[in-house]
Amino acid sequence: MGAIATAAAASSGSSSSTFLIIIVVVFVGFYFLMIRPQRQRQQRVQQQQNTIQPGARVRTTAGMYATVIEVDGDDVLLEVAPGIEVRFMKRAIMDVVSEGEAPEEEPEDEDADEETDEVDGVEGSEEHEDQDEEQDDESEAHRN
Repeated sequence: MGAIATAAAASSGSSSSTFLIIIVVVFVGFYFLMIRPQRQRQQRVQQQQNTIQPGARVRTTAGMYATVIEVDGDDVLLEVAPGIEVRFMKRAIMDVVSEGEAPEEEPEDEDADEETDEVDGVEGSEEHEDQDEEQDDESEAHRN
């Protein structure tokens, strides 16, 4: 009977140490897969923000593309359109963009837009006319 108790105690001790080792390995893996790369990205962004020079094209955290006009401490003066200047904090600069990376606008297919407008316009106007007539009929019935 004593041998069974000793074997049970030994197996529970080894399972708890195995569990502890698994937990440690999971946390180490989590650190190397999640935390460390995020810190490296943050350091790279902070370094870019600190080295911003006038004339650089940047993208803000709001997704706005602009050109740096002036750097003043923690603030940056950006030109978002010709003659339109906006003051941002350096932390709002997400990325320094090269000239070739500016967003490309997709060309609109004007023919497809016209066709949908025509179809929507015709169907929509008929539906509204029918609804207006029904409402007029109902209002006349209530008056009488």
